[in-house]
Amino acid sequence: MSQTYLPVIGDGFEHYMARVNRFDLLSAEEEFELATRYQRDGDLDAAHRLVCANLRFVVKVAMEYRGYGLRLLDLVQEGNIGLMQAVRKFDPERGLRLITYAVWWIRAYIQNYIMKSWSLVKIGTTQAQKKLFYKLAQTRSALRNLTGASSPGEIADELAVDESVVAEMSQRLGQRDISLDVELAEGDDYTLLDILPDRRADQETVLISREERRLLGDRTRQALAGLPPRERRIIEQRILADQPRTLQELADEFRISRERVRQLEQNALRRLRAVLADEEP
Repeated sequence: MSQTYLPVIGDGFEHYMARVNRFDLLSAEEEFELATRYQRDGDLDAAHRLVCANLRFVVKVAMEYRGYGLRLLDLVQEGNIGLMQAVRKFDPERGLRLITYAVWWIRAYIQNYIMKSWSLVKIGTTQAQKKLFYKLAQTRSALRNLTGASSPGEIADELAVDESVVAEMSQRLGQRDISLDVELAEGDDYTLLDILPDRRADQETVLISREERRLLGDRTRQALAGLPPRERRIIEQRILADQPRTLQELADEFRISRERVRQLEQNALRRLRAVLADEEP
């Protein structure tokens, strides 16, 4: 079932509701028959009718999330996708009405959309953080009504999470993203971007760093060329290769012990350090 089963949303919420209200509600018997046809035969027309008959319930759920500052129609659209997922997975033989099952999918899609849209920075990564995102304000208000106060410790106890998580989420929810292009004072054409320091290295520093890397590369190649062939081979395969080989692989190649390969590697590294430090080995 594709998203073409969603009705086209018009320019406003009233227009959308006018279209949604044209769809008749289904009786329990009608819903069971349609769901059975879809699950048994893949009847897309039956799925279409199931979705359309329950669109008004999606709106009701979306209304509960208006306080997050997002467009109601966007919330409804996400809830509609959750409803479609519910229709896909709904088992009419369990004896439940579709909306009883679907409400969990609808809420999940709406909540996921809110979490992604709230901030450019991901603010809810753990289960505790996601729980706090939706319950923090509600719990704080309830505690204030009961006790006249709502400390982070009390909220943490009520929601069974760590107090540090409560403090962190309170700080995150108290600050929304600010565009760097917003004027600091209206009409002065001066933005946050204008006062950010440029911490990139200047051109001279970049050239010096590049030249130092080139010289170090040349000295390293010269130092490698001065190593005995076997030690040079070990360093190339153990240190410089994109996929370093193991001590055992090199031991098999040279027909020596792993410990001997390790000793040769350490000897070679000491020689390289000495040459690179302009010291005699």
